[in-house]
Amino acid sequence: MRILIVEDEIALAAVLTEILRKNNYSVDAVHDGVDGLDYALSGVYDAILLDIMLPRMDGLQMLRKLRSNGDSTPVLLLTAKSEIEDKVKGLDVGADDYITKPFNTEELLARVRSAVRRKDTFISEGKSFADITIDSNTLKISTKEDEIKASLKEYQILEMMIANPDRIISKEQFVEKIWGYDFEGEYNSVEVYISFVRKKLSAIGSDVRIKAHRGIGYSLEVRDD
Repeated sequence: MRILIVEDEIALAAVLTEILRKNNYSVDAVHDGVDGLDYALSGVYDAILLDIMLPRMDGLQMLRKLRSNGDSTPVLLLTAKSEIEDKVKGLDVGADDYITKPFNTEELLARVRSAVRRKDTFISEGKSFADITIDSNTLKISTKEDEIKASLKEYQILEMMIANPDRIISKEQFVEKIWGYDFEGEYNSVEVYISFVRKKLSAIGSDVRIKAHRGIGYSLEVRDD
C-alpha cells in the first residue's frame, strides 16, 4: 500500500513517514499543495494524509482540484482541535475522514486502514472502461460476449489504467504502485505484463487497446473501426 503525505511541517511529515513505513506502507511526503496535487494526480496512492494549512495552495483547494479531476483516492485531513470549521469544509468538498493533531499512533493507523478498506470495497464492485469490466473478486476481465481470468499483476495494471483513463502511466508509476517502492527488478517486467494484458483483451474480442507512448508510458484507447 502506498500513502502520500502532504504536510508543510517537516518534522511532523518525517514522524508520519516513519510510523507508516514501520507498518509496511510505502510513503512519499511533500510539503506544499502544488506538489501535493501533482503527486496525488499520478494515481499511484491508496490514501492521502493532507494538512489544511499549506503554502502555495492550501489543503482544501488542493482537495477540490483533486476531486474535480475525478480522483476518488481516500483523503484524511490533518487538523488541529480548533479547526472545526475547516473539518466541516473538508468533509463537504470530498475528504473521507480527519485526524486531529496531536494524534495517537494507533488511531492514525486505524483510520488509514479504514480508508484503504473503503477504497478496496468500492473497487470490488467492478470498474468499467469502454466495452470491458473488471472484477477484483474474481480477477476477471469481461465483455458482453466473453470473459477471461487475469493474474493478479495483470489485473492491477489494467485496474490502474481504468482508474486513470485519460492519463499516460509511466513504467515507474506501475512499479511503485504494483511491485512496491523497494522493487529491485527490471522495469521490463512492466512490458511483459502489458503484453499479457494486451493478449487477454484481444482474446475476448475487446475494442480496448493499450497504447505505448515511446519513452513516456502507456494509456488506454478504444479501437475506432
